[in-house]
Amino acid sequence: MKNEADTRSYRLINGVFYPEEANQLLMTLIEDKISFHQRNNWSRRERFGETDPASARRISELRQTKGDMAALIAEAAAAGMKLTISGNIEITLTPE
Repeated sequence: MKNEADTRSYRLINGVFYPEEANQLLMTLIEDKISFHQRNNWSRRERFGETDPASARRISELRQTKGDMAALIAEAAAAGMKLTISGNIEITLTPE
């Protein structure tokens, strides 16, 4: 059972951004996550001769998210709007 005292929340993003700023911020975050999973996959292939199915699936999900976000940002830019972005990271201490 999860103990709420073991969960901590950190505000990572909170603000209103022009489309260009939002694009740079969000695409950098997603690309870093994709790179993390690509390195994980490469490491597993080198060590064990197989890919990590969880990382492969996550890369696919992140690429879809990247496309969805790019479309939303383009929509905001075309309409002359800004984007309000807020993102929290929750970390829970979990026993092995």
